[in-house]
Amino acid sequence: MPFSACTKKKKKCKKKKKVCGYPISIFFIVVNEFCERFSYYGMRAVLVLYFKFFLRWDDDLSTSIYHTFVALCYLTPILGAIVADSWLGKFKTIIYLSIVYAIGQVAMAVSAIHDITDTDRDGTPDNMIFHVVMSMVGLFLIALGTGGIKPCVAAFGGDQFGDHQEKQRRTFFSVFYLCINGGSLLSTIITPILRAQECGIYSQQKCYSLAFGVPAALMVVALVVFIAGSGMYYKAEPQGNIMLDVSKCIGFAIKNRYRHRSKQFPKRKHWMDWAEEKYDKLLIAQIKMVLKVLFLYIPLPVFWTLFDQKGSRWTLQATTMDGNFGLLVIQPDQMQTVNPILILTLVPIMDSVVYPLIKKCGLNFTPLKRMTVGMVMAAIAFFCAAVVQLQIDKTLPVFPSSSESQLKILNMDSNPVTVNLPSYPPFTVPVALIFHNSSDESTPVHYFNFQDVSLTKQMRHTLLIPSVINDTWLLVSDLSRVVMTPRLKNPCVSLSKTFVSHLTSFFCCCCVCCSQCQESITVIEEIKPNSVHMALQIPQYFFITAGEVMFSVTGLEFSYSQAPSNMKAVLQAGWLLTVAIGNFIVLIVAEAAKIPLKWAEYVLFASLLIAMCVLFSIMAYFYTYIDPTEIEAQFKTMTNEDDEKHKNGEIQMLKKGSVNQKDHFNKDKKQTRL
Repeated sequence: MPFSACTKKKKKCKKKKKVCGYPISIFFIVVNEFCERFSYYGMRAVLVLYFKFFLRWDDDLSTSIYHTFVALCYLTPILGAIVADSWLGKFKTIIYLSIVYAIGQVAMAVSAIHDITDTDRDGTPDNMIFHVVMSMVGLFLIALGTGGIKPCVAAFGGDQFGDHQEKQRRTFFSVFYLCINGGSLLSTIITPILRAQECGIYSQQKCYSLAFGVPAALMVVALVVFIAGSGMYYKAEPQGNIMLDVSKCIGFAIKNRYRHRSKQFPKRKHWMDWAEEKYDKLLIAQIKMVLKVLFLYIPLPVFWTLFDQKGSRWTLQATTMDGNFGLLVIQPDQMQTVNPILILTLVPIMDSVVYPLIKKCGLNFTPLKRMTVGMVMAAIAFFCAAVVQLQIDKTLPVFPSSSESQLKILNMDSNPVTVNLPSYPPFTVPVALIFHNSSDESTPVHYFNFQDVSLTKQMRHTLLIPSVINDTWLLVSDLSRVVMTPRLKNPCVSLSKTFVSHLTSFFCCCCVCCSQCQESITVIEEIKPNSVHMALQIPQYFFITAGEVMFSVTGLEFSYSQAPSNMKAVLQAGWLLTVAIGNFIVLIVAEAAKIPLKWAEYVLFASLLIAMCVLFSIMAYFYTYIDPTEIEAQFKTMTNEDDEKHKNGEIQMLKKGSVNQKDHFNKDKKQTRL
């Protein structure tokens, strides 16, 4: 049934059809948002593991690049808002940046195809530079796309409703954010499953290309769906960007204050008052209110420093844990699904149970107090992560430090062998593996004085003692590369459980000393499988999610209530900026601090947040809540009174001028008579 959803500002708007009171156009927007969020969170869920296991980066570099990407995703919304409001409008901005977004996702999928550069077909890319460049270009385009459309899509959806559809607009935003959480939840479940599959043309490897390819396909679907509804949208023309006006006003105030820095000029109550020569007092008062809230944002980035490590440090932590839950085996990157599940659970519980109960107890649980408690919750989450890491460290093998080398001796003979090492008494190597750490890179290791072997610092080496003592001995850094060498002459020895699957097939092919080779292999666990269960991460996810509900949701509500009517987007941009800064802080700690113990790094982050929490609580204590609408009304009243006085003054001057002119005429007339 046709209806007019046009207001006075929408006279050119065509008559559109509605379904259950909602414009049909918003259904295209909702589907677009679901697919886009699936694409973003699905790609992001497996990103840090892609860095570590495909590009072969270490934990610190993987974490740094991950958080650089997240920071860019929260910096580009400012650019997207300026472009949409000042030049292109929301519709064109969404279209153009979605194309950039889709290209970036496709680039990520291509970068994860190992067969492209695997010329020797051993399962490892030979030209890693190609994959790194493709992935970095893809991530930059994704950050530009997802960040650029972030402030546009929700606002564009709100534009589709008329002023008489306020109830439908509120429902739309609820469904809109439900799609965000739904897309996030499904993608963090599905893409890790896709990553865990094996795929490839010449060799089978973990299928990161499929894990990135499905989000790329969903982004293309999102773009197609959004374009399909083009003829049904109301497309508002760009009206100018308030953030630019605010920036210009602040810049003029600073410049004007610097010009009048001499003591001969009287001081003003607020430094923004130096903009009165050029800008309206109401605008200056609104900027003062915004700056007052932005000042409270100073300690907030540290919360995001901890919160966004769910997808980096905590995911890497889960790779060293046991994900077997009985009938279900959880992938390390699937643990992130605990967060959206808890959000959907905790938000209604907090709003309908916890907060009303606190209010009934007579406690004034203000928004700033909620945010303070949320910060404490996040700190507790990282203390829990530190405790879990201590348990994990007990089960991990000892790796050489930067000043050490590690030697692993494999006796391939069926009899024990005596070994002489420099500065060590002779010892017997049984038919098994033994470890030795050497802190001197240049010190050769002597075995019966038959051969000297030099070790490299911070590396693990394996020395194979052959069954015939005169045979050439082999030093390798990875035992899996030795399995096809014909140097092994007596395979009927005890082996580590870690290597049995690699060596058994070769042993059975070349075995000459045993009729039943499989039965003669004794299994010894060199490196035990992950034994700390992933369920131990649930408490830290619970505390970080509770902190998010109390901090993030309340912070957005507080910012909205304390912002002037025309500057809510400015505070939203400031809020997103705290997220970006928080991710940059992770870079500083991961790259500059270089803390070798992960549990100590978790404690450092938690302690830093506690310190910022104390600072924020002091700042919140001195903050005075305001009603921006009331203040704006007062300024508008004062402005109207001034205009009225000015108008009356002009009238009086005009009347006075009329009398004077009459007297002057009479005076001239008298002079003429004279």
